[in-house]
Amino acid sequence: MTGIVTVHASKQLKAFIDFPHDLYNGDANYVPELFIAQRDLLTPGKHPFHEHSKVQLFLYYKDNVICGRIAAILNNNHNHFNNTTDGFFGFFECVNDPQIALALFDSAEQWLQAQGATTIIGPVNPSTNEPCGLLIDGFDKPPLAMMTYNKPYYTALMELATLQKKVDLLAYDIPIAEVGDRPVLLEERLLTRLRQKQITIRAVNKKDLANEARKVLEIYNAAWDKNLGFVPMTASEFNYLAKDLKMVLDEQLCLIAEHNGRQVGFALAIPDINQVLIKVRRGRLLPTGIFKLLLGMKKVNRIRVLALGVMKDYRKLGIEACFYAALIRRANERKMSGGEASWILEHNELMNKGIERINGKVYKRYRIYEKPL
Repeated sequence: MTGIVTVHASKQLKAFIDFPHDLYNGDANYVPELFIAQRDLLTPGKHPFHEHSKVQLFLYYKDNVICGRIAAILNNNHNHFNNTTDGFFGFFECVNDPQIALALFDSAEQWLQAQGATTIIGPVNPSTNEPCGLLIDGFDKPPLAMMTYNKPYYTALMELATLQKKVDLLAYDIPIAEVGDRPVLLEERLLTRLRQKQITIRAVNKKDLANEARKVLEIYNAAWDKNLGFVPMTASEFNYLAKDLKMVLDEQLCLIAEHNGRQVGFALAIPDINQVLIKVRRGRLLPTGIFKLLLGMKKVNRIRVLALGVMKDYRKLGIEACFYAALIRRANERKMSGGEASWILEHNELMNKGIERINGKVYKRYRIYEKPL
């Protein structure tokens, strides 16, 4: 068999999920996704994304061997929020064969056109609230938790499919040794100033995570609403994410800023679980992967600043600087070597300058592509 196959059966879904393990065999920087997590993410009824949107998966076979995959995604919440008719693609993986890549993109585009989409944007897996972007610079190190990784030749395949740059996403490397003492030294002065304005910063209460997640969701959806490509997360999606992260969540790395009891900002950093997952063969936790996970977490030496946002009226008051100072202190306490702040839109001057002030350096760059249909 040679050609495109539309994924419907569970056996095909398993093949879709497992294809990257073979494609990246021997690549020291490849981190396998957990099979259970990917299966649930791509299965209607398992993940809340499917409550409002559609996903169609495609595989490409050549002589009965899988050589590529892609997902066509109609994100109805994105289109309602932004008043657009966008379509998306994601989960793209392919051998270095232009004919196969074009066949995959053609299948995704035709499906999206049939759904009424007038553009195609990606890669998103399956939205900007999950791992997204094509790595275009920084292939020498493995990705951190919930960041993407791909073959360098994918850039050429995207351009061959006449996809053009929409925006770049930046990842900053922040070595603790190069941060210096200034952020922490300034922290108490800034906290005093914030307290005078009745603004306080506290760690999240992990024992009341469901209630805390509800409060943070309000900040998340308000603080990011002007970001390019943003789509609000539903309560179900945010609760699903919180439940997923609970096992690795460090309360002192998840911070909330409050003004007279009202949540106005939050920061979330997580230990780089990819340092453990990179050793979990084909993303299977059983029978031995779970032990690697539990034992390996103690050796993780980097964190990823996954989200940091402040409501518009509370920006430039020092809340962001206090968040970074607290995260740096906690990383020091855990004897971490440093971390990554990602991803940040290339034109988000406030965030980019803030990270540069603590000696963060761009070391990976990701790209979102688009084209009209």
